[in-house]
Amino acid sequence: MKIVKGQLVDIENQRIFSAEVHIENKKIVKIKESQHNEKLFLMPGFIDAHIHIESSMLVPSEFARVASIHGTVGTVSDPHEIANVLGIDGVNFMIENGKKVPLKFHFGAPSCVPATTFETAGAVIDAEAIKELMQSPDIFYLTEMMNYPGVLYDDAEVLEKIKWAQHFKKPVDGHAPGLRGKDAEKYAKAGISTDHECFTYDEAKEKLDLGMKVIVREGSAAKNFEALIDLLPDHYQNMMFCSDDKHPDDLVLGHINQLCERAVAKGMDVFKVLQAACINPVQHYNLNVGLLKEGDAADFILVENLTNFKVLATYIDGEIVAENGESHIPSVEFKTPNNFNISEKSTEDFKLEASTNLVRVIEALDGELISNEIEANAVLKNGSLSSNIDQDILKISVVNRYENKAPSVAFIKNFGLKKGAIASSVGHDSHNIIAVGTSDEEICSAVNLIIKNKGGICAVNNQDQKSLALPVAGIISDKDGWETGKLYQEIDKMAKELGSTLKAPFMTLSFMALLVIPDLKLSDKGLFSGKKFEFVNILK
Repeated sequence: MKIVKGQLVDIENQRIFSAEVHIENKKIVKIKESQHNEKLFLMPGFIDAHIHIESSMLVPSEFARVASIHGTVGTVSDPHEIANVLGIDGVNFMIENGKKVPLKFHFGAPSCVPATTFETAGAVIDAEAIKELMQSPDIFYLTEMMNYPGVLYDDAEVLEKIKWAQHFKKPVDGHAPGLRGKDAEKYAKAGISTDHECFTYDEAKEKLDLGMKVIVREGSAAKNFEALIDLLPDHYQNMMFCSDDKHPDDLVLGHINQLCERAVAKGMDVFKVLQAACINPVQHYNLNVGLLKEGDAADFILVENLTNFKVLATYIDGEIVAENGESHIPSVEFKTPNNFNISEKSTEDFKLEASTNLVRVIEALDGELISNEIEANAVLKNGSLSSNIDQDILKISVVNRYENKAPSVAFIKNFGLKKGAIASSVGHDSHNIIAVGTSDEEICSAVNLIIKNKGGICAVNNQDQKSLALPVAGIISDKDGWETGKLYQEIDKMAKELGSTLKAPFMTLSFMALLVIPDLKLSDKGLFSGKKFEFVNILK
């Protein structure tokens, strides 16, 4: 019998009392009110209600080592990224690797692989595959239905996927940024239960009124906390917190605990905040996570106070997995499946012939997944377009990683590079190579460094090169979380030394190929309008 003492935070009944928690065989067998001198607070652990573990550039077992020090005991994880590279084999890789550590991962069946037909992915997961996945006890939900036009226009394949989730009584996650009015109503009525893509108060309020649950997202790139958090006091029973995409250096600093600290600092009721952070995801997704009740799995945390939520110990199944900022979870061995099948490129591959310099331009927005379409002047020389560095109109390219094809090329604003180039094979959703640079030569150099490493991120400037290899599916490191975070930080620093003013240039870069988020994006097949949902000409 193990006994843990503290001031127990009873979120459901909104009270705090001095207690002893009795643990036996991984379960809480008794909670006893008891007077003692222990001042630390006992509370349920934090849950990230929507995250792509792959975006941390860590395998689940390494993610667990870092996240657990911040009081995270479980996640609702969408393996959409690796599924776009490896299909069901990628989903199974994540599940099996996650089982090797105590943190409780809950994976879903990816609903949109490929995300659209307008890009080249490495795999297809159709409705029949969704049926197969949904039968597994390791699959807890149908992941974000990004193809909301498919829902609105009654696409048979989309509706079949939703039907199988409903047949197996598993929730369906949403993904419909900016969807309002009758369209939002139809989307919700189709059985979509959540949305983590709301970026305005009014949009989130409308979706809450339609019966959807709103997940407040604060990741490394997309940051919607400030826009949405004022809804929490009145809607805390139908809200959750997530990071969606969290780069490794940010994960080292904190996780869901940071959102709780910020919400409480705004004067919000701590019980309502913790309801969203700890309780709602477990109940909505039927997670295998204890909620600090008798008979539950002994999953809980000890925190110093209920203002900054400094985590002193994280318990999962009654065992301490992290303590005072140190992980007790050992690293585990894992394989490195890849799927990188192309040869190096030449500078000529990135040339763009034209007779005019007026072009459509992707306007990247710092801290947002959405982008705008603007027009601007590139530099036209000898019949070829190149970056206009003075006006921050830089060339961007997406390179098919699955087969040797000509790169697609366009222009982008707000990356701010004054020299060199950056590139990444973390390019949502299909994870082709995406690069931005000041010249064709620098772009080619960056792309070839990614190809040589069979995946990764890099920054280059002539002979000065920094890279982080991502050999697992071309999107995940084979190193531990802290080393990966350090290497990422060094490359991020170099990108900013090259002139980028973006807070997270590589995270922003990764979303410039995300066609399902409006407006203008670039796939390996060409420049794409998310509003028109069709390819558009780069020349105006």
